[in-house]
Amino acid sequence: MTSECLLDVSDLTVYYGHVQALKGVSFQVYPSEIVTLLGANGAGKSTTLRAVSGLVRPRGGDIRWQGVSLRDMPAHRIVSAGISHAPEGRKVFATLTVEENLTLGAYARRGDPAGIAKSRERVFNLFPRLAERRRQLAGTLSGGEQQMLAIGRALMSSPRLLLLDEPSLGLAPMLVKAIFRTVREINEQGVAILLVEQNVRAALRLAHRAYVLETGRIVLSGSAEQLRRDPRVRRAYLGER
Repeated sequence: MTSECLLDVSDLTVYYGHVQALKGVSFQVYPSEIVTLLGANGAGKSTTLRAVSGLVRPRGGDIRWQGVSLRDMPAHRIVSAGISHAPEGRKVFATLTVEENLTLGAYARRGDPAGIAKSRERVFNLFPRLAERRRQLAGTLSGGEQQMLAIGRALMSSPRLLLLDEPSLGLAPMLVKAIFRTVREINEQGVAILLVEQNVRAALRLAHRAYVLETGRIVLSGSAEQLRRDPRVRRAYLGER
């Protein structure tokens, strides 16, 4: 990569109580690329995203965003710095409308009503279904619509890096294709994406580069094409012999 590194994670260690979840994880994300983290359940993928967005505190290593350490930065300041997180399980506010959920996603930009309105229209252009349901309670949306809302809410802070945790989880195949098409469109608009996704085949089709985690360590890395051809990945994650 010739451009300057956007996100540089180095030797990251995270514990939950006495259990070590990440054991020296290092990786980079560059501007306008899609990087995917692959691995089995419990490998540390979601923990990595939560550490980057400030939801868990690392015990060791560093997370640098455009050269500035995020290790001791609170989560709301990380959002303001340009990183947004669409978590696993969507976590929409069920008793608020679609529009109210989106407005909450822009809380870090409270003094910029024109910019918020522009971001809202951008989300509605990406997800026309949300525009149709803008006054509907989020809890009454389908699973696919809630996923659209979770991604849209994350985009309301106008991030340079979007963290996506399992966007296809529990969705029908046609909806998965639609969500992934929109993720590509978001990336083509200049947003870098760090993706955690159990659908390894789809993730490797979408991503530029990939890292494989096993029990808190990165064991493989390379271009998406390299990992797609790697016999270890094909055996372990693509069901091929």
